[in-house]
Amino acid sequence: MAVSTRPLLTDSNSSESNLTPPRSLDETIEQCIGNFGWAQFLQAALVSFAWVFDAQQTFITVFTDSQPTWHCVDSDRCNSSSSFCTLPNQTWSWDFDSHVSVISEWGLQCAGSIVKGLPASSFFLGCLIGGLALSTLADSSLGRKNMLLLSCLIMSLSSMLTAFSTSIWVYAFLRFLNGFGRATVGTCALVLSTELVGKKWRGQVGAMGFLCFTLGFLSLPLLGYINNGNSWRYLYVWTSVPTLIYCCLVRFFVWESPRWLIVKGRKEEAVSILRSIGSNAITMSFSDLCLDAQESSNPDVYDALRILVKNPWSLRRLLAIMAVGFGIGMVYYGMPLALSNLNFNLYLGVVLNALSELPAFLITFFFMNTIKRRDALIGFTALSGISSVLIASLGQQIGSLQIVLELVSFFSACTAFNMTLIYTIELFPTCVRNSALAMVRQALVFGGVFSPVMVAAGRENQFWSYGMFGLVIGLFGLFVVGLPETRGSVLCDTMDEEESKNLTKEDIIG
Repeated sequence: MAVSTRPLLTDSNSSESNLTPPRSLDETIEQCIGNFGWAQFLQAALVSFAWVFDAQQTFITVFTDSQPTWHCVDSDRCNSSSSFCTLPNQTWSWDFDSHVSVISEWGLQCAGSIVKGLPASSFFLGCLIGGLALSTLADSSLGRKNMLLLSCLIMSLSSMLTAFSTSIWVYAFLRFLNGFGRATVGTCALVLSTELVGKKWRGQVGAMGFLCFTLGFLSLPLLGYINNGNSWRYLYVWTSVPTLIYCCLVRFFVWESPRWLIVKGRKEEAVSILRSIGSNAITMSFSDLCLDAQESSNPDVYDALRILVKNPWSLRRLLAIMAVGFGIGMVYYGMPLALSNLNFNLYLGVVLNALSELPAFLITFFFMNTIKRRDALIGFTALSGISSVLIASLGQQIGSLQIVLELVSFFSACTAFNMTLIYTIELFPTCVRNSALAMVRQALVFGGVFSPVMVAAGRENQFWSYGMFGLVIGLFGLFVVGLPETRGSVLCDTMDEEESKNLTKEDIIG
């Protein structure tokens, strides 16, 4: 049974305060600080910049773990069309020094696919375990800001240590540690930035993180070009130092979410932050505001997940949106890996894939307030699925058309990826929002875990890569049908408030 909740901020001087219906925290914060201002914009921009480092660590192995080009040095005994694993070592040589790549430095060119892919697999495994271990800390004890700081710090230090790896096994372990820390960076950044603004600008602020992720993705080819011919270790140093500097900026200049502070009963801190965010004219009215929320005890680390699972409606929403995320993640992380299966220049394909994130960002930024979440997700997942299946149907003969379809599929998956994260924020209340978003990101990463296996199988038959990508994202995208529409909705703070607001037939059936 739903328990009524009182507003967390009330006007103590109003003589009609007992006659008007209680305002939600979302509405009260908007009244105090306005919908959007420069203070919120600067905070959102600084917090969203964490996505740049998230993208760099996610895709950095495209360059550090690539197999360098080689040439024959003995034309009598060497044929460049042959595999160098069948040639004597004295008959061929790398085009650059061996230290340009992990593969050439440690002599892994003839190793099995499991060994070559171990660092990348370890990274995604670390993302999965890190997400499960750290996902609820931002909702329970640490808060959004401290969790973002801790995650970026782990990511930065592990990246720096990776530059001193002595073997593939040490390297794989440090990539695992890097993924462990990276797991909650995007989640905390997205939740913290969107909780600082009102509902009108929530979609646009959330899209800022996606733009920063695109910029991070695009920065890697530039860094790789600058580092061309030099050791792969420099790339890890160049990406770790800015992340460490960013940690210092977060520590001293980023505010904690006032919504989270109020839910935790830390009222004075919340009001202090609201004073900093609000304009001077509005700040003067804070002396007339008092907090009337019940004191909340600090829950156990996994209380948020227990709450999600205990309530049938929240569990149903979580499973449905995670299923959608699984299908999207398989295509989002798999498409760049599968570019090597196409008859197209690999490096140009990677650049075009990175650029595909820009229109996806623009759609999310400018049209999020007008697009229905369910219809958009169904449409983009279907478009991605159809385009991917067509790639497998065409075969290798029409390379130019294949890359066009690949870009359409990847763009659609990127847009669906962005919308899924914002949709998740709107589906769950403040007390469990960070944990729910972390679980959805886990589903996205879990879909990516299967992508390398499918890409390897697709080298012989593209149905097992692009064909399966299309079927999975198309079918799993249909799970969104059972979710409520959230466009323009008010962010709730407690499970009871969310249940009361969205008590629909979909929520009570089952």
